[in-house]
Amino acid sequence: MRPDLERLGRYDPHRVRERLRAAYCPEHTSVILYEGDFAGCVALRPGDDGWWLEHFYLRPEVQGRGVGSAVLRTLLARTDAAGDTVRLNVLQGSPARRLYERHGFVLESADPVDVFMVRRPG
Repeated sequence: MRPDLERLGRYDPHRVRERLRAAYCPEHTSVILYEGDFAGCVALRPGDDGWWLEHFYLRPEVQGRGVGSAVLRTLLARTDAAGDTVRLNVLQGSPARRLYERHGFVLESADPVDVFMVRRPG
């Protein structure tokens, strides 16, 4: 996320760490492995009307190899089976938005920094 935050003039290492610490819920966080090595993490936490996909981070060297799509397919199969909606936010201009759109997420709202997306079950 650092390049996107820098592009938006919003990178502050202290704020980034504090945001992660404040929202970190180990019971809703999964470690992502690729070829046996740590590749990233993702959190899927319950919200008022579905789930929030958060802290979806992949190491740059595994991006573009289908890892993110595989993780999303697994998580969304679970939420679809339960008939649940999933929401997320992505930074304006982030290439990750295309990944989310390929998996059925659509724009819900936006501000100068964040794009809020939603995916209904199915």
